[in-house]
This record gives sequence, C-alpha cells and structure tokens, in this order.
Amino acid sequence: MGPGFSYRHLYYFWVVAKEGGMARAAERLGMAVQTVSTQVRELERSLGYALLKPAGRGLVLTDAGLAAMRQAEQIFQLGEQLPAVVHDAVGTPTVRLVVGIADELPKLAVRSLMQPVMQEPHLRLLCLVDEFADLLGDLALHRLDVVLADRAAPPNPNLKVYSHLLAASPISWYVPASLYAAAKRGFPQSLAKVPVLLPTTHAAVRARLDQWFEREGIQPHVTGEFEDSALLKTFGAAGMGVFPMASLVHDELTTRYGVKRLGDCAGVEEQFFAIGASRKLLHPLVQKLFPAGG
Repeated sequence: MGPGFSYRHLYYFWVVAKEGGMARAAERLGMAVQTVSTQVRELERSLGYALLKPAGRGLVLTDAGLAAMRQAEQIFQLGEQLPAVVHDAVGTPTVRLVVGIADELPKLAVRSLMQPVMQEPHLRLLCLVDEFADLLGDLALHRLDVVLADRAAPPNPNLKVYSHLLAASPISWYVPASLYAAAKRGFPQSLAKVPVLLPTTHAAVRARLDQWFEREGIQPHVTGEFEDSALLKTFGAAGMGVFPMASLVHDELTTRYGVKRLGDCAGVEEQFFAIGASRKLLHPLVQKLFPAGG
C-alpha cells in the first residue's frame, strides 16, 4: 500500500518552507504561485493538518509543518544525493563486507585477523562492535557476513552457524614504565602487590587468567576490570596497572602505547574465531578466512 499523499505535493511544500513563501517558491520552481499553493493545500488535505500559517508577509511552519519538514528534509536531501551515489556505484564498483566484532576482542588483533581480505580491490569494510550473543543473532539473520570473537559459537540447533579457529596467541603481561621496576621484582608473585588490570568475566580469557592465578598461588591486587580491551590498554599504558594482552599484538603495544613486556602468563592463550553462516551462504571474501572445505 502506498502513502496517502503525493511526494510531488510534499516536494512543493518543502520548497515553500525553505523559501519562506509561495512567491519565492514559485519563482524557484518556475511555476505559477496559484499552482504551488494548490499543491500544498492538497498535501494538507491528505495529511489532515495545516502545515503553514501566515506570518507578516511570509509563511511559517505550524507544529504539524515542523514535523513534516523534518521528514521532507531527510527524503529530499537523500534524493539530491542520488545522482552522485549512482555515479559512484557504476564508476567505482565496491565489494562490501560487514563484520561483527565481539566487544571483548582486542581491537589491535582485528587488523591482523582480517589481513587475508584486506588486499581486495575496492573493498568497502563495515565493522560493527557489539556483544557476542547479539552478533550471533544478527549473523543468523544475515545482517552480518562474519563475526570475529574470542570463542566459538555455542551449540544451538536453531542457530545454523559454524566456527573456525583463526589464531591462538600466548598471553603476556605488560606494564607501564612507571611500574616496571616494582612489577619485575619477584614476578609473577609481584602481581599480588602492584596494581593489576583485568578483562571482565564476559571475556573468554578471564577464566583462564583466574585459573593461572590459582595455580601460581597469587591473590592479584586488582584495581580495574574492563569489558573493552581498548580501555584496558589505555588505562594500563597511562600508569594504572599491569595488564594481560595477547602476544600477537606485542609490536603495536610496545610502539604505540609505550609499555614494556613484563613476562609470560604461562599456559594461557587467547583464541580468535571467525564465525560464519552455512558455507553456501558465505560472502566470497569471508571464505578467505576459512580453510578450504572447512
């Protein structure tokens, strides 16, 4: 069912509202004032509300007119962009890839994980960050081409997705320069004395870290917990505490954040998964993340 009004009438109203009067709108449109006025009255009749009212020598918007104008602005601004959008689409073909990134995933690792697809000519990459469960729902509805996460998708007969382990990286401890001397002395037992930052329990690696502390007999001096790995690194680099991070991003951590590697978190690693829909529905670029026949 179509709208109960004419977009042509809406366009004339939009021009009148922008010009502030019938005469100026008619001049811009190259039409008679009476014709423009009639078109606007037709729109008001179809909507059931007056959209314009006299004010001095011109016209102003009523409350209904303000609401209509907000919608008209969006509609016709998009319309004005249409020729350029079509030209760009034809002139420069793009390959669109929509990637969901679990919010607990270290953002520095994402670029490395996506390397197999980054050389695609004319790639248009859209990255969306959200909670893991919400991303899986969007993947099942085909709103995403692939999900990157720190865990495999849980078994679910109603969710037809499959997971592939992209990489696994040992975890190391990193420290700002201001805490290096104190943290290095007696490491790893020193983690019971110096401030420690950890990911929250919604990150898969947190349980492994807790088990490591228990095996080492360490009661860590936790001064901060972060859902977002970027915040964890930022606060750690600013001097708030020692923090764990995948060795996969060691070079970027030490150069960009100016932190030092303190030591290993022996036996603990972070895993990185690509999760896709049924292989027959995979985006061609996503297949580059999965092994042949996987």
